[in-house]
Amino acid sequence: MVDFNDTAEEAAFRAEVREFLETEYEPLRAGIRKEARTSDGFELTPTRRTWFRTLSDRGWVAPAWPEEYGGAGLPVKQQFIFNEETAERRALRPGGIAIGMVGPTIITIGTEDQRADHLPGILSGEVVWCQGYSEPGAGSDLASLETRAVKDGDDYIVNGQKIWTSGAHRADWMILLARTDPDAPKHKGITYFMLDMHAPGVQVQPLVNMADTHEFNEVFFEDVRIPAKNVLGEENRGWYGAVTTLDFERSSIGSAVGMRQNVEALIDFAKSSDQSALGRRESLRNELADRYIEAQGAMMMSYRIITMQDQGLIPNYEASMSKLYSMELNQRVATTSMHVLGLHGQIRGGDDRAAKYGRYNYGYMRSVANTIEGGTSEIQRNIIATRGLGLPRA
Repeated sequence: MVDFNDTAEEAAFRAEVREFLETEYEPLRAGIRKEARTSDGFELTPTRRTWFRTLSDRGWVAPAWPEEYGGAGLPVKQQFIFNEETAERRALRPGGIAIGMVGPTIITIGTEDQRADHLPGILSGEVVWCQGYSEPGAGSDLASLETRAVKDGDDYIVNGQKIWTSGAHRADWMILLARTDPDAPKHKGITYFMLDMHAPGVQVQPLVNMADTHEFNEVFFEDVRIPAKNVLGEENRGWYGAVTTLDFERSSIGSAVGMRQNVEALIDFAKSSDQSALGRRESLRNELADRYIEAQGAMMMSYRIITMQDQGLIPNYEASMSKLYSMELNQRVATTSMHVLGLHGQIRGGDDRAAKYGRYNYGYMRSVANTIEGGTSEIQRNIIATRGLGLPRA
């Protein structure tokens, strides 16, 4: 049964978060928005730095991390409340690879020296990380990766290639999966490394997507040396380290809230803008209503997952259901925005006639990747089929 109610303690925490956002974030909002127009999302701009420092003082940069490592050690329900309230405010939330994956993995399987060296920079936002997992021919079937790391004294020498590496052009460090035992079964013989992106032999090449933005890259390694001290966990057991995480808050409430807000903003635009086709196409009313109802469905999936977590259960296929539904819904919302705009939807950002500075045009083209990134829809359906419905593997 889904629990929609806060306990007295949770209600008090929710009120604390709301007051904090009102007093600390609202004065910075205009500056963050202004800086966002000239940065690529990976840059730690002055106002973002101020906001991160304010969050860090409360341990709220990484609220799921243990307090001894700079987090707040919040239980899952309070993590959910924090994420929900920041999303409702559209407040900038630290996250991504560094907070969501690198830090938790270092905390769980790293050494004390690795924690001391890397966690402070992650929490401050000063050090940018990227993820070296996918390769050409080893995306969904990641365990087929072929990038090699050969032991040489106190170092490993790495040769190979990674692709779709988000933020590599800004990154200082990479979490890297490389094969150290080519004769072992494919899920074994892989080691987890922390790679200095400024090391000799690392070459980053940009990949520009169809929305004409540079988010991800391909990265080449030619005789790159990684000190053995930068191995995370045990040699040849990197596959198990790669799936390690401390943060079990997988409800995706921030995405669900953002989806609902995007639909509400689209409805407001359709009703008020002279660029809208709503007056000429009455069927758009039904289409917008469908998107709004579907966005509420995404919220319900998030509430189901957090209720499971609050009961000590670990969502598995439920998280895949939420990811699959939300990403396909995001594509439907983007398509509806094009229906609302009609021919105006073809005008890109930078043109004074572009609706919402080209936001809808960009969102439509960028949404193509939603059902690929973070695990394809096909992979999510396989997980739901086998783990949720108990169907045999093909």
